[in-house]
Parts: sequence; C-alpha cells; structure tokens
Amino acid sequence: MNITVLAVGTKMPKWVNEAVNEYAKRFGREVNYTLKEIKPEKRGAGVNAVQGMVAEEKRILEAIPQGAFLVVLDERGKAPTSVELAEHFKTWEQNGEHVCFVIGGADGMTDCLKQQARLMMRLSSLTMPHGMVRVLLTEQLYRAVSILNHHPYHRE
Repeated sequence: MNITVLAVGTKMPKWVNEAVNEYAKRFGREVNYTLKEIKPEKRGAGVNAVQGMVAEEKRILEAIPQGAFLVVLDERGKAPTSVELAEHFKTWEQNGEHVCFVIGGADGMTDCLKQQARLMMRLSSLTMPHGMVRVLLTEQLYRAVSILNHHPYHRE
C-alpha cells in the first residue's frame, strides 16, 4: 500500500525528522510511506493569509498522486480512534488505494482543497505544532498497521 503525506512547511527540527523516520521504517515492505514537504508561502509584503493559502493549495494539488484517496487533516474533521483508523486502513488496502494525507500550513487550507477530500480527519482537539502532527500521524498510521497485523505494539 502507498501512503503519501504532504506537509506544508520545511526545516523541521531534527527530532521531528528522526521520529517520523523511525515510525516510517517500522512499516516494513507492506507500506510504501513517503513524506513530501510543501514550501510554505511567505507572508507579509502584500501577501495575506488567504493569498498564502491559495498559493500553497496550488503546490499541494500539484503534489497529490494521481487518483489518490485524499485525506485532509483539519480541526473540523472527524477524530477516529486508533481502531477506527485501522479499519479505514484495511478498507484502503483492500481497495488498492494510494492514500494521500495533507497537513496544511500555519493558516490552514482553502475550503476548495477541503472540499476535494474524501475524508476530513483530525488527530486531536488540541492545537499542535506542525512537526508534532507529522510525528503523531506517522505513529498512528504505524499503529493502524500493527492493529491489523495483531502486533503487540497496540494494547487495548
């Protein structure tokens, strides 16, 4: 199964990259995990938040793999449990989906981009830094795989 995470933002702290890489390597051969950083639009000098989100949207749309099942992370999305996420994962795997998760920029995402998503999801009701979201999403995807494989990583 192919999973792509598109994350607006670059130059994450070293610990973020190390944590994401640690969980990504745990997937093994059954999951092809890719994290692509999307350059954020600079704010100021005549570029407001809406203009910035529109510019970022264009970059995101260009990076979405063709035919991918699009999942947008948004504070208004549904917050699945780890087991529910595993069920989504199972369905995506059975359908041969390439799943693409999008983590927006500091100002969020355009409504147009959100409307293109087949699933809008949130990881928490808390506000988190973007680097933490990358780590948490990757860990939860690994957890979903471990649940489906009856691996002892996840405990009820």
